[in-house]
Amino acid sequence: MTEARPLFASERLAARLLDMSAAEFRRLVGVGALPGPIRIGPHERWNVKEIEAILSGAAMSQDEPEW
Repeated sequence: MTEARPLFASERLAARLLDMSAAEFRRLVGVGALPGPIRIGPHERWNVKEIEAILSGAAMSQDEPEW
């Protein structure tokens, strides 16, 4: 049986998916380099597909600085 993959991730999991600390993840979200969360009830969650698009380079826009 295959393991279920999350559709949305907590801040901690989203940071781990990008191989960075939660503090660095929060900083990059704060400056707009990473997308912000959506609210699901009282929870903030990040769309895993958006994070995957960033990892693959598919989410790059013309306005984003090259790192």
